[in-house]
Amino acid sequence: MKDKLLKMLAAKKEARDAKVASAETIESVEELRSINGIVDALNVEIRDLEDMIAKLPEDAPTVERTAAVNGTTPGMVSAPIIERTAENGDMEYRKAFQQFITRGTPIAPELRTDASTKTSDVGSVIPTAIANRIIEKLEATGMILPLITKTSFASGVNIPTSSVKPVATWVSEGASSDKQKKTTSFISFSAFKLRCEISMSAEVGAMALAIFEDKFVSQVVEAMVKKIESTIFSGADGTTSPKGIFAETVVSGQNVDVAANGKLEYQTLVDAEAALPLAYESEALWHMTKKTFMGFIGMKDTAGQPIARVNYGISGAPERTLLGRGVVLNEYMDSYASTVVSDTIVAAIFNLKDYVLNTIYDMGVQKKQDWDTEDMLTKAVMSVDGKVVDKNSLVTVTKKA
Repeated sequence: MKDKLLKMLAAKKEARDAKVASAETIESVEELRSINGIVDALNVEIRDLEDMIAKLPEDAPTVERTAAVNGTTPGMVSAPIIERTAENGDMEYRKAFQQFITRGTPIAPELRTDASTKTSDVGSVIPTAIANRIIEKLEATGMILPLITKTSFASGVNIPTSSVKPVATWVSEGASSDKQKKTTSFISFSAFKLRCEISMSAEVGAMALAIFEDKFVSQVVEAMVKKIESTIFSGADGTTSPKGIFAETVVSGQNVDVAANGKLEYQTLVDAEAALPLAYESEALWHMTKKTFMGFIGMKDTAGQPIARVNYGISGAPERTLLGRGVVLNEYMDSYASTVVSDTIVAAIFNLKDYVLNTIYDMGVQKKQDWDTEDMLTKAVMSVDGKVVDKNSLVTVTKKA
């Protein structure tokens, strides 16, 4: 009898251990629950067998109480049923918690402990919830690119331009007119490579959230856009990067100076509007920083009408105007200051369609892993050039040093 009970006990333990081992490789919560049900039943049978063996006569060999699956000390009166709590490392709870974090699947009520959590326990009991967002300082980008002219000419292609137009004359009957020469010049685009790369270590890539990696890509693209837009205004002479608008020599008479001891006033805008040729009147816009624009808020013309207005369109976005002309704000120009170290352009009228951004190779975002360091590299590369094709719509307001 005793030998038979011992064999049955050993068989039950072996079956239980096999089920517990199989649970390590199962991802489905449903299958884990089924296995745990079988393990629970086997634990009950093992407990009954150990109780039967314990009731045998004193001279019968004793059986050492077996440790439960949860790692309790041998020698206990009975092998307790596995409790499904986070503290004892139950596999079903661990799998359910993993799916709750990765997929949002709610944890079943029977897997939770029936106790009231206090505020003092929050730091150790409740998993820290991480919002799918990284708070960073915002930057104003993407307001200039939609307004310029974008092309995709091959590098070295010439675009003909002309500033000389023929003139018609009245002539008498039978008389002739002077022959006129039509001259043209050209604009040629080069290929300047713009590149931005960010590295993320392999350790960060393994431990960080997916939002971290996504943020890397968006930051690379945003950096490229910001650099292009800033170059459109402040680019150098076009030898190593696209040529900026303010690198052009303004047409004679189309610059308005604000004296070193002067200030922004109504007459400043009037003079700038007067300098803009009538042919470029319709699509030219004011360009300045928000701080400079706010310097005009509150100013009135001679009739007492405000010269700066902020209206709200159908979309609810503010629409700014100066003397009826639209204003595009940016962060790439210098704001007006009462004193400056050198002559500074603080505002300008310009039709951004007269600036051509030629892209030979559109922006491509790539990712790879460094062979030596296992770091993940994210980069964006594009080949681009840009310059003003018609500077007659450019009127600048310069604060003198």
